[in-house]
Amino acid sequence: MTMIRPEDIGSLTDFARNIKAHLKRLKKTGRPELLTVNGKAEVVVQNASAYQLLIESLEKLKRQQREGKLR
Repeated sequence: MTMIRPEDIGSLTDFARNIKAHLKRLKKTGRPELLTVNGKAEVVVQNASAYQLLIESLEKLKRQQREGKLR
């Protein structure tokens, strides 16, 4: 399981001020970014293709569980 890395945590304010740089990093790494407001986690963003892979993986696991291939 991939955890959010410290370098993938930033403020919502910085994200808003530097959207292009953040979007470039999201696309390049495929990793999500945790955005904070007043030092507290508020939102997670990730690029669309990484999100699609996540959804497909979840659907596969659900299917395997229904078919009895997972416990």
